[in-house]
Amino acid sequence: MSALTVVLALLAALSNAAASVLQRRAAAQDEGRAGARHTVVRSLLRLVRDRYWVGGALLLALTTVLQGAALAVGSLAVVQPLMASELLFTLMVGSLVFHRRPDLRTWLAFVALAAGLALFLGAAAPAAGHDTADPGRWGWAGLVLFVVVTALASVGSLVRGAPRAALFGSASAVAFGGTAALLKEVTGRLPQGVGAVLTQWPVYATGVVGVISFLLLQSALRAGTLAASQPALTLGDALTSVALGWALFGEEIALGVRVLPEVVGIALIGLGSVGLARAPSVHGAWDTAPAARDGPGTDSWEQGRRGA
Repeated sequence: MSALTVVLALLAALSNAAASVLQRRAAAQDEGRAGARHTVVRSLLRLVRDRYWVGGALLLALTTVLQGAALAVGSLAVVQPLMASELLFTLMVGSLVFHRRPDLRTWLAFVALAAGLALFLGAAAPAAGHDTADPGRWGWAGLVLFVVVTALASVGSLVRGAPRAALFGSASAVAFGGTAALLKEVTGRLPQGVGAVLTQWPVYATGVVGVISFLLLQSALRAGTLAASQPALTLGDALTSVALGWALFGEEIALGVRVLPEVVGIALIGLGSVGLARAPSVHGAWDTAPAARDGPGTDSWEQGRRGA
């Protein structure tokens, strides 16, 4: 696990967190403007004119570049779990955007998350694996990903509120895990030359699955708060990527006596994520529309700047 891999993955996590916060801010404001009658397509047509949503979209593009660079020099089983730090960055960036300071309980939740992440990666010591996967394995992996994502999204469409956000967040997480695996496949084929890569299927599959992941993320952000969707999104991405790294690229993690600290690490990550979802700092109206919370015609971002 090289220092360059860690730095690139953490920068990707920061960029992704900032993108989620900005797009959630735009979605929350759009909820107030759109009323009860709206569709995802209509909402997107409105949101593309929102500076916060556009900024988030640009940061998502930057995330892809940073993530691709990290995957080019490191394994899928290292890069994606490191991006669980996105939760911490989400809180930090969200506290600035929504003007809500985190309390002690929230910070303790993130201490648990950070400790669990460090414990898991330290104990698992994921192997580098292969740069590209056996072509025969992609068919089975794609089928499993399709079934899981479809099932989660279908169930999510039947419920409302936090469960809907969590289910769509989970579907998005699995899809983003698949996108990351495809991105690693693309970077692994780059030594063949850019021209050769552009004639092969992985680069186009990455784009298609990436768009699906993005649309599922928009559904998760519209369905509920970041506290409901972000833990499922981040943890699901990490676990999916570890599984795909093993199944596709031969990235093995240490087992035997190290299983216990690995399980403890995963448990701490889970406890930290649940703690985040229940913490007063991010519960309820933490990331609801600023204009609705601060009164008609008032933008709390501008209020915060004026009051600083």
